[in-house]
Amino acid sequence: MLLRSGDLEKAGEMSTTTIIGFVAGIILFLGSIYIATDNYLVFLDLASFVMVIGGTFATTFISYEPRYVFQAIRLMSSIFFAPRIQRGVLQGEVARCIRWGYIIQKTGLPGLEADTGKLKGQDQFLAFGVNLVITGYTGPEVRQIMTNLVETSFHRNCVPADILRNMAGTAPAYGMIGTLVGLIIMLGKMGQDPAALGPGMAVALITTLYGVLLPRMILMPAASKIQQRQEIVRFRNLLVTEGLALLAERRNPRFVQDAMNSYLDPAIHFDIDRHMKSKG
Repeated sequence: MLLRSGDLEKAGEMSTTTIIGFVAGIILFLGSIYIATDNYLVFLDLASFVMVIGGTFATTFISYEPRYVFQAIRLMSSIFFAPRIQRGVLQGEVARCIRWGYIIQKTGLPGLEADTGKLKGQDQFLAFGVNLVITGYTGPEVRQIMTNLVETSFHRNCVPADILRNMAGTAPAYGMIGTLVGLIIMLGKMGQDPAALGPGMAVALITTLYGVLLPRMILMPAASKIQQRQEIVRFRNLLVTEGLALLAERRNPRFVQDAMNSYLDPAIHFDIDRHMKSKG
């Protein structure tokens, strides 16, 4: 998986916990309003919404190239889908490298090349690493090249999360700006109709509410989840990098097992002996 941000891993299945958390947040917010007042429309103000949303996007497009902004917005929907990389996948990567170790022991690099022929269309990152091993690079060389690829991909794919965090920091500022604009308008009319002071103040404060609600309920959670998933992908790729480097060094499968298991939670360590017994 040569990580483009757009691959952040829609796996087809919905992320139940993310959906529950998002829906629960909205229900709790709306429920609190329902309990506190019967004047629900006071929380709706188009001008405040336009000022916060429009101002936030305007600043973001000034700060970043448009394609990165659109990428960040598109990735916000990906948090509602479960990632492809789960704990079991990491154990499977250990098993795969061990199997390749046995293939190299028996048939050498030609056997590895034959076994990984279709890998390029499925996992570009892994295919690139296997090609390095087949080409004849040493273990340290494979580790250096692959680590560089992992880190540069990680930083590149974290840009959308950085953009969303920037938007989350900008939205409250526009909420305050909107409130100040509302107060100026309200005070300008106060001499004409003092009774309008209360409703005018409420409308002015709505902009601040929007400016706080948008980042805390949407932008910051989305940025955190995108960042977390990229960190998981980075960890998986570093695990695979270590396995490929050991294969390039012609380490025996048990050494590959123990070295790769050192990256994992002991609860999901791969055990060659147990695996062989289960197959037997």
